[in-house]
Amino acid sequence: MTMAALSRSPSEIARETLKQLALRRLSPTPDHYLALYDEIAGVPSTPAFPSTPLRAILRVLPAQTPAQKRLLTALDKAVEEQSWAQMQSTLVGYANLGLAPVVTADQELAQAAPTRLPERLAENLARLVDNTLPALGEDDARLHEMAQQLCELLRTHDPLPADVERLLADFSHRVSFTAQDQAAIRSTLLALLRLVFENIAALCIDDAWLYGQAQSLLEASQPPLQLRRLDGVAQRLKDVIHKQTEAREHTVRAQAQMRELLASFIERLARMDESSSSYHQQLEQCAERISQAQRLEDIAPLLEEVIGATRAMALSTRVALGELQDLRSHADARHAEIDQLRQELDRASNLARHDPLTGSLNRKGFDEALEREVARALRQDRPLCVALLDLDDFKAINDRLGHAVGDQALVHLAQVARDALRPHDQLARYGGEEFVILLPDTELDEAAQIMRRLQRALTTRFFLQQGERVLITFSAGVAQVRGDADVSDAVRRADQGMYLAKRSGKNRVVAA
Repeated sequence: MTMAALSRSPSEIARETLKQLALRRLSPTPDHYLALYDEIAGVPSTPAFPSTPLRAILRVLPAQTPAQKRLLTALDKAVEEQSWAQMQSTLVGYANLGLAPVVTADQELAQAAPTRLPERLAENLARLVDNTLPALGEDDARLHEMAQQLCELLRTHDPLPADVERLLADFSHRVSFTAQDQAAIRSTLLALLRLVFENIAALCIDDAWLYGQAQSLLEASQPPLQLRRLDGVAQRLKDVIHKQTEAREHTVRAQAQMRELLASFIERLARMDESSSSYHQQLEQCAERISQAQRLEDIAPLLEEVIGATRAMALSTRVALGELQDLRSHADARHAEIDQLRQELDRASNLARHDPLTGSLNRKGFDEALEREVARALRQDRPLCVALLDLDDFKAINDRLGHAVGDQALVHLAQVARDALRPHDQLARYGGEEFVILLPDTELDEAAQIMRRLQRALTTRFFLQQGERVLITFSAGVAQVRGDADVSDAVRRADQGMYLAKRSGKNRVVAA
């Protein structure tokens, strides 16, 4: 830079630059002006920082990943500070995105060291293997051996993931085949079991109680199998078997008495035949002696003998007829007793735990179902609710339309409830027009919603009686069972909630 240029002010340099543009006949472009200005000033000027174009670029750069967001923030700061050094560093960072990072020696050592499986994850895997084995049966000894090896490895201190992965892959491969075999075995056994039940049902149409049992077993063995339904059938069969045992003892005694009566009858017939033969023989002897008699005095004793024999025969016949009539009366009584036992068996088979009118559970069936559900809820730490409902204005329906229509209304309610409730919910007739519903795996608020859904279902499915739509509503109380000792209290609280719903205007659900 010359001393003359240093002594000039920027305004003087600018005027001289404009003069030179005119003398040199150059177009007044920014580039020409800048070149002449630097020539006259004797020093190059610093180029202006392109903030506006760079900010336009910033607006289109991606910012989806955390790394992209971080670099975009740094680039924005570099533009704001007009720092080319920061711009260079940020652009290099963008260029390295997605490339493998440079690994230092310490990082190589850290990567070479094998990682360890977390202790909690290893224990959960071991429990999963232990819980899987019972469902796979005991036939595959190799599978159980592999499971034991895998569990031992998982429960050692810091098992290596590579070893766990190898044993787990082998075990999983073996499990796939065993599971397929067990599924095929279960399907085949279920088909055979249903075939047995169908044959029993086909062979016992005349035996009503046994036919009822066979039909129940056929229904219970229909896939998908449900433990609740199987438990109910098992309890029902136990009751029927107990009743059948009692009836069999009575039947055996009745049959023994029938055999004794039949033996006495045959013996009496034989005695009558023997007496008749003796009588006929005696008459033949008298007739022969009468034919040989020469005098009237000889015939008189023979006639007395015939009359006496005839009287004795008549008396014996009357006694025999009386005994036979007694035997027949006893036989009729035994037949009536056997018929009564068959009827009792039929009732025990069909009505042991069900209400005969609505087909829902009766009090006995409800108590047993409640006991099972409470035990299951405690065992699995799951919620259980009970709902008690009572038909609104049921007496008015009976008084206006008759008790037969009232019974049909109860049947209608039970059918709508079975259709609206979930498969594992259980409906029971608690008495009169009261019903109780068990709601497993259900919190209190959800149970109240289920009962309100049932109320809405009753409003859409009308009960028709001779073309008249009869509106059926109910009031219900819902309570949650909080433990084994809380069962009776939960039913009591549900009952209180039901009465509160009645007093609040009916057709309501109150959670107690």
